[in-house]
Amino acid sequence: MIFNTDTAKKTAELLLQINAIKLNPKNPFTWASGWKSPIYCDNRITLSFPPIRNYIREEFSKHIEKEYGKPDVIAGVATGAIGIGMLVAEYMGLPFIYVRPEPKKHGRQNQVEGFLQKGQNVVVVEDLISTGGSSLLAVEALKAAGANVKGMVAIFTYGFDLSVENFKKANVTLHTLGNYDTLLEEAVAKQYITEKELETLKEWRTSPSTWGQETV
Repeated sequence: MIFNTDTAKKTAELLLQINAIKLNPKNPFTWASGWKSPIYCDNRITLSFPPIRNYIREEFSKHIEKEYGKPDVIAGVATGAIGIGMLVAEYMGLPFIYVRPEPKKHGRQNQVEGFLQKGQNVVVVEDLISTGGSSLLAVEALKAAGANVKGMVAIFTYGFDLSVENFKKANVTLHTLGNYDTLLEEAVAKQYITEKELETLKEWRTSPSTWGQETV
């Protein structure tokens, strides 16, 4: 669920401006999962542009308090959301922790890094939602550490049916600044893509795990 349409439109506009989202239907990207994709999203680039990262942290902060109330702690998902999560925590005057994909193999073997007390209310910050798998593993780690996870916020979601189902099964609420449909509308309006490329991008979203396999 997006926070609101104005925020989604502005977020899409900013991400396209700085090439955080790259659209290349003719020469697809390959994701870590092996999926072929005509789109690639790298929201870490936003950290290099102060006006844009400030916009994101302020929108996150405003909407977190509105949707979840002021939490005790902000948690970022490593590694992509550590930077923006820390900015949000700083802006809200809250403690910050982050969650590794898996426990460290040495030392204290932490998966949750930082100071967290059992029962504290936590909102999780993520940069990108695809299937939701790694994001929800972070939520599980926080719950195992005793956190009361109020919900998750992310900069952008592809809006896959699979991710919607995964969040529903895990009983975790998700709000995002931007989403795929709004991004495509903005990309066409600002002539980043053609109408023909738009059709390709819509087609990919219906079956991302099998799209483009015939060209491999």
